[in-house]
Amino acid sequence: MTAVELDEIDKKLLQLAQDAFPITRRPWAKLGDKLKIAEGEVLSRLKRLRNEGVLRKIGPVIDSRKLDLNASTLIAMRVPEDRIEHVANIINKYKNVTHNYLRQHEYNLWFTITTSSKEELRKIMKEIRQRTKISDDDILDLPTIRRFKIDVRFQFT
Repeated sequence: MTAVELDEIDKKLLQLAQDAFPITRRPWAKLGDKLKIAEGEVLSRLKRLRNEGVLRKIGPVIDSRKLDLNASTLIAMRVPEDRIEHVANIINKYKNVTHNYLRQHEYNLWFTITTSSKEELRKIMKEIRQRTKISDDDILDLPTIRRFKIDVRFQFT
């Protein structure tokens, strides 16, 4: 993978979008004002950064505990190579799945599930087992016991 070159405006835009995204009717214009560029340029830069794979999405970071989403787990699955895409696509359809990663490991597919109850967690995992046809012997369920860090902030400027 080739590194993407960011100019100073790109870096400042990413920093603002991450740390101080304006909640207004025209957030792109507000970001443009802070950067002294037009709203259209903000949008075209963000589109380019998305197309280059730098930016996946712009969205809120939610504290799940404040929404009473207190049950979460990390799942590791041992998935045959020829089924990884199929299994990952099934898992990604669940709105409660927040991350899903392919790893170079015996357990090669790792994902997190966050819900409001342990009962709902069990229900979702039962469905995933049935739909993916991955056996219990090929699944590690690693429930959250204590959170140490949940937020990631990148330094661009």
